[in-house]
Amino acid sequence: MSVRSRWLMISVGLGILLNPLNSSMVAVAIPSLQNVFQLDFTSVSWIIFSFYIASAITQPVMGKASDLFGRRKIFIAGLVVSFFASLLAPLSPSFGWLIVFRIVQSIGTSMMVGIGMAIVRIHITEKQATALSVLSIFLSGAAAIGPFIGGLLIHWWSWPAIFLINIPFIFASLLFAWKTIPKDEPSTSAARSMSFRKWVDLIDALGILLFTVGLVALLVGLLSVKSSGHISLGNVTVGLIGLALLGVFIRHELKVTSPFIPLRTFAKYPAMTWVNVEFMLVNVLYYSLFFGVPSYLQMVRHVSEFQTGILMLSLGLCSLVTSPIAGRWIDKSGPRPALLVSAMLMTLGSMWLVTLNQTSPVISVCLALAAFGISNGLNNVGMQAALFQSCPKEIIGVASGLFNTSRYLGTILSSLLISIVMGGKFNIEGFQALGIILTVIALSLVHISRRRESEQLQES
Repeated sequence: MSVRSRWLMISVGLGILLNPLNSSMVAVAIPSLQNVFQLDFTSVSWIIFSFYIASAITQPVMGKASDLFGRRKIFIAGLVVSFFASLLAPLSPSFGWLIVFRIVQSIGTSMMVGIGMAIVRIHITEKQATALSVLSIFLSGAAAIGPFIGGLLIHWWSWPAIFLINIPFIFASLLFAWKTIPKDEPSTSAARSMSFRKWVDLIDALGILLFTVGLVALLVGLLSVKSSGHISLGNVTVGLIGLALLGVFIRHELKVTSPFIPLRTFAKYPAMTWVNVEFMLVNVLYYSLFFGVPSYLQMVRHVSEFQTGILMLSLGLCSLVTSPIAGRWIDKSGPRPALLVSAMLMTLGSMWLVTLNQTSPVISVCLALAAFGISNGLNNVGMQAALFQSCPKEIIGVASGLFNTSRYLGTILSSLLISIVMGGKFNIEGFQALGIILTVIALSLVHISRRRESEQLQES
């Protein structure tokens, strides 16, 4: 690999790590934000919801935009947007403004993830698999150490530091990207002559609007019922409007030629549909633990942010160590045995959460985190391999997009689950109830994995 290719890979890696880093650092910041802005747990959860909803929408849209406006331009624009969001978020006069800047930050960082991968695929031709694996390390490594970095920053400074820490990465990535990413080829005549109406149709703006407003309204309805403690006509109305808009969204997506989420693909390939459902449930489990344990440690056990970050390292490190081992295992035996073991580990980890209380030894928390970390490492490789097995090669691009959508939906559902179970205040009773619910979900994954494995044996 040439020197220029290495610097190109570094410039892209520094950019794409911002999305997982910022999505994971906030796990340790939730108690601090709750105290600073005097909010209940349900309200502060929007710091998670907003980021993942914006990411779910931005990444596929920017993929289409890069074909028209150029990958280099979109990547650099993402860095600029991320810079202003990271600079202005600490100055937020209210939590509402912080959510606005958090959404802008999500848009900026999401502009670089898929496009960064595409830049490497196009411009690094030698040892391309190695280059892509290195980028995966940037992504998974940032997610793994995010809680530790967040805990360290909040312990020594305060919550604004988790935004300001992005600025050195942004400047470094911008400097290298400006020098190393080749300029975009001139856009085609079709792209130059495309009208605003055609561009709106291409990205399915109406579908995006229906999906966003419907999902947010449904979340507002569900969360307001829990946080207010009673069911009011207004809460029910907002929730029903959201549900109706999501119904309209489904009908719309089945009709348009360029849908935001190609739902017809699910109906055409049921095996792929099951993989996405399984992946969504996996992410509900993983992120419920990922966002729930730091709050348990800080609000129930009164552990400092720094110590919380250190304990959360056991989750990320176990995941990172397991992934390459899982790759070799899956190459030999296929994805199903690994996914079955993963589901069993998540079941054990979820059951272990139920046993935790205000005085449980720290090693107990680490064991639950390690079980989920190993299972996540198995899932990172196993679910991707299961996806490739379940869909034809000619739709792998569409399938990968749907796969990422399932990840985001699982993450959003995990935050919704925690908020509904906890209500306004994080407490040990709610945390144990969360463990019971996660155990049920994990057992359902064990059942699915066993059924899939038996079906595979019958087919062979």
